[in-house]
Amino acid sequence: MSILSESYGQMPDGRFVNQFTLTGSGSLSATVITYGATLTHLNYGGRDVVLGYDSLEDYRTRDGYLGATIGRYANRIAQGRFFLNGDEYRVACNEKNITHLHGGPLGFDTRVWIPVIEQVEPIPTLKLYLVSEDGEMGYPGRMIVCVSYSVLPDDTLEITYHAECDKDTILNLTNHSYFNLAGYDGGDILDTELTLYADAITPVDAHLIPTGELLPVDDTPFDFRQAKPIGRDMGAQHPQLFGRLYDHNFVLGPSGEMKHAASAFSPRSGIRMDCWTDQPGVQLYTSPGLNLPGKNGCIPGKYPSFCLETQHFPDSPNHETFPSTILRAGESFDSVTRYSFSKA
Repeated sequence: MSILSESYGQMPDGRFVNQFTLTGSGSLSATVITYGATLTHLNYGGRDVVLGYDSLEDYRTRDGYLGATIGRYANRIAQGRFFLNGDEYRVACNEKNITHLHGGPLGFDTRVWIPVIEQVEPIPTLKLYLVSEDGEMGYPGRMIVCVSYSVLPDDTLEITYHAECDKDTILNLTNHSYFNLAGYDGGDILDTELTLYADAITPVDAHLIPTGELLPVDDTPFDFRQAKPIGRDMGAQHPQLFGRLYDHNFVLGPSGEMKHAASAFSPRSGIRMDCWTDQPGVQLYTSPGLNLPGKNGCIPGKYPSFCLETQHFPDSPNHETFPSTILRAGESFDSVTRYSFSKA
């Protein structure tokens, strides 16, 4: 088990970006760059099962958040507005100028993180650190964040998050990898069999902002409690299916308890992925298409991937009944998500 460090490129301001490849004792390896603390490659059994790009310039200039660490607030905040301790805060709106998405135009995905390799035998860990200053993107408090990547002996990628802040603030962190278990060049994911261990979703309005309700998945296209192909019900008539895709938060259970969130299986590759998390929700996003060339010039086409973004709920600061995303000064946020791989 090892971590290999290499140069990956240089930012316009002269800062260098490094690449780290984590190799486990089994069949799994992961590659992470310090730009955006981004997972660029995830190789299992000879297949790279995440979409991505070939260069730093592509990650810097193209949309999509492919593989990036998302913060301070993953997903959406309605009108870029929330209240905390009786004070109103305005954060930058970067989605149609009316919604704050994934931390704003200069979120954690655009930052160069500081790497530290922690050699704790037998599993080395890549720790990536970032300082988010008070007022950045409108958020209160100077925050220190650490995202750690480890490849465990049982072919599991473990991502852990730690954050502290000197003022009360809000926080919602996730990883935004785009998975295709047949490989990044493996065609669409409509036949991938998905299980989501969730009894409800948080329904959304036309701007993908939660209404504040919980909608049971019974007798809806959102019922993935038994494995089914992702594409089977995408064309169904349902008021929550916008544009023939899923982009919804599924309710998993209490925050802080480790839960089996999801399982996915590709009948073409025989690869299975299981997702475990202590977060209360997971966002299923079925990308409708990426028309720009990705790895090795491959153009992914329609429905090339799915995302399982473990998270707190979207727009939580504006919904008292949702699990709290408040991080109090002097306290810490700690979370773990694992993606485990096996072969049928």
